[in-house]
Amino acid sequence: MSNARYLTKSRYKLGIECPTKLFYTGKDAYPDQRQEDPFLEALAEGGYQVGELARQYYPGGISIETLDHGEAERMTQDLMQQGRVILYEPAFRHDNLFIRIDILVKEEQTLRLIEVKAKSYDTTGDKPFLTSRGRIASGWESYLHDVAFQKYVLERACPGHNVNAFLMMADRNALCPTDGLNQKFRIVRETKNRKGVRVSTTLTEEDLATRILVEVPVDDAVRLIHRQTYTMDGLGMSFAGLVDFLASHYERDLKITPEIGAKCSRCEFRCTPEQEAQGAISGFKECWKEVLGWNESDFAEPSILELWQFRMKNAFIRSGRLHLKDLNRGDLGRKACRGPGLSVSRRQWLQVEKVKNRDTSAFFDAPGMKAEMETWAFPLHFIDFETARVAIPFTRGRKPYEGIIFQFSHHVVQENGTVEHAGQYLNAIPGVFPNYATVRELKKQLEQDAGTIFRYATHENTYLLEVYRQLLDDPDPPEDRDALCEFIRSITCSDEWYGGRSMVDLLELVKSYYYAPATHGSNSIKKVLPALLNSSAYLKEKYSLPVYGAPDGIRSLNFTDWTWIRFGADGRVVDPYDLLPPVFDARDDAASELMSTEEELKEGGAAMTAYCRLQFSEMGDYERDKLEAALLKYCELDTLAMVMICQAWRESGG
Repeated sequence: MSNARYLTKSRYKLGIECPTKLFYTGKDAYPDQRQEDPFLEALAEGGYQVGELARQYYPGGISIETLDHGEAERMTQDLMQQGRVILYEPAFRHDNLFIRIDILVKEEQTLRLIEVKAKSYDTTGDKPFLTSRGRIASGWESYLHDVAFQKYVLERACPGHNVNAFLMMADRNALCPTDGLNQKFRIVRETKNRKGVRVSTTLTEEDLATRILVEVPVDDAVRLIHRQTYTMDGLGMSFAGLVDFLASHYERDLKITPEIGAKCSRCEFRCTPEQEAQGAISGFKECWKEVLGWNESDFAEPSILELWQFRMKNAFIRSGRLHLKDLNRGDLGRKACRGPGLSVSRRQWLQVEKVKNRDTSAFFDAPGMKAEMETWAFPLHFIDFETARVAIPFTRGRKPYEGIIFQFSHHVVQENGTVEHAGQYLNAIPGVFPNYATVRELKKQLEQDAGTIFRYATHENTYLLEVYRQLLDDPDPPEDRDALCEFIRSITCSDEWYGGRSMVDLLELVKSYYYAPATHGSNSIKKVLPALLNSSAYLKEKYSLPVYGAPDGIRSLNFTDWTWIRFGADGRVVDPYDLLPPVFDARDDAASELMSTEEELKEGGAAMTAYCRLQFSEMGDYERDKLEAALLKYCELDTLAMVMICQAWRESGG
C-alpha cells in the first residue's frame, strides 16, 4: 500500500472547507468526531446502491478493485491503451494529486467523467447550479468542486484527451419501473471498512428500462470554478494555484495558518474531556490558541459560537468580542416577539445575561406555559417518528428519496398524571413500502379520543404531509385513502389548512418559555432533557427508582423494571440515551461483526442507518430481531423524553 501523501478529492474538499484541517486529518493525535464507519455512512445515504445501479446503466465495464494507489494507477494505464473502454473506479495521478473516478467512459480521445452522487436532482428545474448572480449555488458547491478537481487532474494525467464531466444523481421526478428494485442491490461487508454490493441475478431489462438516475452535464459550472480567483492564507490565487497550495502543504505535512470564524462551531476536530485526559489534541482549540493566544480558561468561558440563532458571529469574532460575557444588550437588537413568549433577541440576551451573572439556573415562564397548558385536552399523546429516504424506491411508481415513515412510538399521559407507553409500530420488512400501514396504525391509536397530540420540531408534520401527497398521487391507492387523508389533515398544519387537532410542537414551547444554561444555546431534545433531569427534583424522585416497566409502575412495551435516573461520578444525572442497552451482548461477537461498529443506537441518523441495514444488508433472524428491539427502545425513549419535559414543566407551576 502506497504511503505517499496525495491530495485526493476528499482531502481537496476538506481543504476548501477549512485548509487547516488538512494538517489534522488522518492523525490519531487529533480525534475526528465526524469520522464514521464509511460503510454505514454510505448505507444510510444510499450511496452504494446508487453507485452500483449507475454501473448497470454502463454495462461491460472493468472494475479496478485494488486499494493500492500505485497498483490501481498501473492497471488503469494499461486499460486506457484500448480505444474504447468503460472503467469503474479507475485511478489517475498527476504529480501529488490522485483521484478515483466512479465511472469513466473512453471513446478514443474523448473521456466521459461520471461522478455518481446519492443526491436528488430536479430535471424540471432551470440552472440549479448557479445563483441569479451567476455564482455557484451553495447547495451544489461541494458536489461541483468534487467534479472540478477530478476533471483538473484527469486533464493533466491524460493530455490530448477531451474531458466531459457529468454528475449522475437520482431523478426526483422519475418513477421506479418495477417492484422490488431496491432489493436487487444487497450490501455485504467484505472487510471492516470495505463494502460490497451483491446484484441479484434476477435483475432484468425491465428494471433498467426507465432510468431513475439522471446524468447531468456540469462542464459549464466546472469552467466557472476553474476560472474563479480564490483567497488562501491571505493570498489571491487561481484554481490551479489553489490546488497546488493545498497539495504541497498536505504532501509536506505543513499546517496552513488557521482562519477562525463561525464555521468553527461545526469543527469535527474536537476532543471529549476523556480524550483530552488521555493525551489527545483538539484541533479546534489548537487553531484558536494559535490565532487568539487563548488558554484553557478562555475555552471554559461560553463563547460567541454558542449564541443561539445569532447571524453576526463572524463580525464579532473579527472585532475580538468572542465571549458572551463581553456582549451588551444593544449588540443583539430588540425585535418584538410576534406571539407569546420570548422573542429571538430576548432569548439571546437571556443566554448572555445568565453568563454575565454566573447564573446557572433555568429560566421558565410559568404563567406563559400555564396559559398554553390550559388549552390542552387530556389524555395527552406524545408521538415520535423514525424515518428514512431511500434512493432506489421500494415499489413500482415510486420516486427516489420519497419520505418513508417506518416507525413510531406513542406515550399517553392522563389528567391524573398516569403515564404509559401506549403504543408503537415498526415496519422494517425488506422491500415493503410502510407509509400507509404506519399512518393507518397511528390513526387507530390516536382516534380513541380527542386528546392533544405533541411532536418535537416539524419532522412528524413534514412527513405526514408527504404521505398525504403520496396518497393523492397514487394511481392505485388503498381503499381507505380518503379516511387516511382526512386523518392526516386533522392532526397537521400546512399552507392550506390547520387541523382541528393539529400537533403541538414542544420545540416551539421550549423556545418561547424555557431556557437552561446547561444546553449551551441548543434546543435539541437531546440537550434539553439532561438539563431538565438535573434541575427537576420531581423527575429525580420519580425516575430514580426501577418503576419504568414495573408491574405497579409505568407501563412500557420494551423495558422491564428500568431506572432512568442514574448519577455519574460527578453527581450529575447520566444522559438517558447513554443508558440504552447495547444492541448485542458482549458474547455476541459474530453477530455484532455483521451489524455495526456502534454498539448502541443514540441518534436519529443511527436509527435510519439501522433501518437501511434491515432493508439492504444480508443478515439472519437473530441479528434482525436484535436490531429491531434496539430500534423500539430508542424510539420509546424519544417519546418518554417528551413526557418528562412536560412533567417537569407542570410540576414547576406551568
